[in-house]
Amino acid sequence: MSEVLPVNEAERAAVILMLMDDDEAAALLGLLDPDELQVIGEKMIALGDIGPDRIAAAIEGFVRHADSSTLSAHDRPQQVRSRMTRALGEVKADSIMQRIAPEDRPRSLELARWLAPPVLLPLVEHEHPQAIAVLLLLLEAEHAAELLSMLPANLQPDLVERIARMRKVSPHAMAMLDEILSAKISQRFGQSALELGGAREAAELINLATGNVGKTVISDITQRDADLARAIEGEMFTFEMLFALDPMAMGRLLRDVDNEILVDALKGLPEDQRDPFFAAMSSRAADGVKDEIEMRGRLKKQDVIEAQKRMIGKARELADAGEISLGAGDGEFV
Repeated sequence: MSEVLPVNEAERAAVILMLMDDDEAAALLGLLDPDELQVIGEKMIALGDIGPDRIAAAIEGFVRHADSSTLSAHDRPQQVRSRMTRALGEVKADSIMQRIAPEDRPRSLELARWLAPPVLLPLVEHEHPQAIAVLLLLLEAEHAAELLSMLPANLQPDLVERIARMRKVSPHAMAMLDEILSAKISQRFGQSALELGGAREAAELINLATGNVGKTVISDITQRDADLARAIEGEMFTFEMLFALDPMAMGRLLRDVDNEILVDALKGLPEDQRDPFFAAMSSRAADGVKDEIEMRGRLKKQDVIEAQKRMIGKARELADAGEISLGAGDGEFV
C-alpha cells in the first residue's frame, strides 16, 4: 500500500478493524505503512459509538469493493505457505503444505526419502556437513541413524551438533540441497529409472508394520499372485524366526555376532525365549551371557530393537550365503 486511503474508505476500514479481535486487527495493521497507520488510527479514535447502521454501511462498502476485485492466482501456493507460516510457524506450516500441496516439496528431496542409506551415502558423503545435517533431518529416524553410522566417524560429532543446534532451515538451503541431490542422482543413475522396490523392500515394510498386517497382506496378495506372495514371504526375516534355528545354525550365527549386541538383543526377551540361544553355547559361555544380561542396566526399547535388527541382518547375510536356513519354507506365512 502506498497511497493514503480516502476518508470514506478509511472510516470503513476503521470500523472493520474495530469489529475484529485484537490479534486479527494487529496482524492487518502490521501490513500498513506509517501514513496509513496514522489515518486509520485517527479514524478509529474519532469513531465514537458505532451504531448498527454504521457497521452495516462499512460492511456493505467492503462487500461492494470485493465484488469489483479479482484475486490473482499467480504463485498461490507461495501465498498460502506465507500465511500458514505466519500463523503456525515454519515447521507446522511445512507439514500442512506437504498435505495440501505435496508437489511443493522438491522432487529430489522426496526421492531421497525412499532411497536406502547405502544408496544415499555416495550421493552426500563429500558434501558440506550442513547439507548432510539437513538431509538427516528429512529422513525417517531409522534411515537417518543408519546413514549417520555409515558416514566417517570424524564427521559424525559435527553432524550431530549441527542437528542439535538447528532450529530453522531456509528455503534457499532446501533448494541448494535439492540441486545437489538432483545432480548426484543424475550423475549416478543417468536418465534411466531407479531400481526401487521389489520383494525384499515389500517384506521389510511388512516387518516394520505393527499388528497383523503381515498375515492380512500376504493372504490377500496370495489370492491375486501366489508367486509374488511367496517371493515376499521368502524375504521376510523377523527376530522370532531365529528361535527356530537348530543349535548348529544358531551357533554359526552367534559366531558372527558381537557379545554386546547379543546381550542387548536378549535383554528385551522373556527368559524362556532366550533358551534357543543358550542351547547353542557351552554352559560356561551361556552362564557368562546370563550374568551380563543381569548386570546390564535398563535399556531403551530402541536399543534392544536395534540390536535385534543387527542380528537379523547378520542372519540374512548367512542365509543369502547358504550357510543357514531361515524361515518356514513351506509357503505358509509364519
